[in-house]
Amino acid sequence: MPSEQHLLKIPSVVQINSAANVTCEVTTFLGGGGQGEVFKARLNNVDYALKYYYPHSATERQLKSLEELIKIGPPTDQFLWPIAIAKSPDIGGFGYLMGIRRPEFKSLFYLMGPSPKPSFKTLATAGYHLANSFLALHSKGLCYCDISFGNVFFDPESGEILICDNDNVGITGKNVSGVAGTLGFMAPEVVLGHRNPSTYTDLFSLSVLLFHIFFLHHPLDGKMEASIACLDPNAKIQLYGRNPVFIFDPQNEANRPDPKYHTNPIQLWPLFPRFFQNLFIQAFTRGIKEPENGRIRESEWRAAMIQLRDLVTNCNSCGGEIIFDPDPEAAPYKCWSCGTMVSFPPRIKIGKSFLVLNKDTRLFNHHIDSSKLYDFKQPKAEVNQHPKDPSIWGLKNLSESKWSCTKADGKLIEVEPGKNVTLSPNLKINFGSAAGEIIS
Repeated sequence: MPSEQHLLKIPSVVQINSAANVTCEVTTFLGGGGQGEVFKARLNNVDYALKYYYPHSATERQLKSLEELIKIGPPTDQFLWPIAIAKSPDIGGFGYLMGIRRPEFKSLFYLMGPSPKPSFKTLATAGYHLANSFLALHSKGLCYCDISFGNVFFDPESGEILICDNDNVGITGKNVSGVAGTLGFMAPEVVLGHRNPSTYTDLFSLSVLLFHIFFLHHPLDGKMEASIACLDPNAKIQLYGRNPVFIFDPQNEANRPDPKYHTNPIQLWPLFPRFFQNLFIQAFTRGIKEPENGRIRESEWRAAMIQLRDLVTNCNSCGGEIIFDPDPEAAPYKCWSCGTMVSFPPRIKIGKSFLVLNKDTRLFNHHIDSSKLYDFKQPKAEVNQHPKDPSIWGLKNLSESKWSCTKADGKLIEVEPGKNVTLSPNLKINFGSAAGEIIS
């Protein structure tokens, strides 16, 4: 497309923070959307993204909202947050600078395509970062208003995320941005026009997004959706606003997945532990009826994602990823890939949490110090193999303090920093601030 058809010429110069008389060069057109166009811009030898608004979107309300968001600052570094107002001397109007998305980050639509699917650990990591980021946003009294596929990018290798389009972030309950959301992700009360976006409606949208990530499907699209000849806006309002029914609602089977069309959730739902399933059940049953009391909080999702990540292991026969279910009533597990009965590695129970001790498992402050939850900076222990007998596995103390351990026969041993303790059933390890027990 010729550059003259874009809002800004390439190359051209825009003014940043006009009072300081700072300019940057617009170098590349990146794409367009409903509100404006996005360009690559260079300032002080650093590349940024520049979103410039179409005239109908460049309102005084939008400008004031941007100025307030710049003043507040990003909740975490995973938000591509507005940094500065940009104005073109050639066409007027305004836009804003933000960080630029690195090429390894893909749209969440990547999950729905033919590309190899990320591991369960990667998905759990992405879920953790999503929950943690929106917890930080909501803690500032803000709501995102439009949590959906189009506004989140992730690294399929690491699970890191980036959240874009933050110019539409609003103040909880006031909907300063004027954006209601994306139909299919909006809470039922927003679909019906009964409430403006808020923290509570964001929680519903976050649950929808997480369900998509893990089950590759919409939580409310079952037989009711499959029976509709034309899925027009009125039909969607019925499905997502007037009569939303969770496809795995244990009390209502009217909207179960249709085996002809909905194979993803049918195949994936049984692979996840009961505690994880129960969160989605609450989110789309009680959470629909009780927006302020029934929805799953970001902190609950954050804890669940880390627990899920700690339960992932591999099938002994085929190597496929499987997830240990700590529920004592969980049935013996068959591998989803090869059908063989699964023999899980030893696990360690610390408090109420379980951690599968794979050959590459590491424990962090998060696991052994309740005062340092979600601290994954430095490993404090790691599973390793005996150098002379590969059938023997141990846990190496990477901390600065010795551990006190009690073997199944009652024998007490101490494990100095840098030393190992052999993994054996019913071994109890006192890490200092927490204690764990080996289960096999």
